[in-house]
Amino acid sequence: MTNSVKAGSIHRSQFSTCQVLMARTLYTKDHEWLTLDGQGFGVLGITDYAQKALGDVVYVETPIIGDSQMTLYKEQIGAIESVKAASDIYSPVSGEIVNVNEQLTGYPALINKDPENEGWFVKIRLENHDEVDDLMDDLEYAAFCDDGENDA
Repeated sequence: MTNSVKAGSIHRSQFSTCQVLMARTLYTKDHEWLTLDGQGFGVLGITDYAQKALGDVVYVETPIIGDSQMTLYKEQIGAIESVKAASDIYSPVSGEIVNVNEQLTGYPALINKDPENEGWFVKIRLENHDEVDDLMDDLEYAAFCDDGENDA
């Protein structure tokens, strides 16, 4: 499978113009992306690589936002089902989930259409910024995908 990581891609839909200029995207070994805005927030979604491996997405389970929706590092926060497989979504950071992409409930195929922008999953207020040190940058993620030793 060819890698389609967009170097320096920015998930503009959840950030102001100033935040876009400060944003950086990091990746997990589970093919999730996390775009940090430089203000203590991150937007999480799955990569184009992952959506291609899953195939047509037919159902997305997002967390329910309440008074305080905290998530822990590597805690399951949702799931994606496709015609080929199901995959759990894990948070790569600890923090408070402050927003979910409600469009995914009625239009799960948005993940296939635009996984690294409009197909975002949740927005998190980071609690422990050191947890992002374990994530990969664009070049590391591209090498990881090219390696072929990973599961999507």
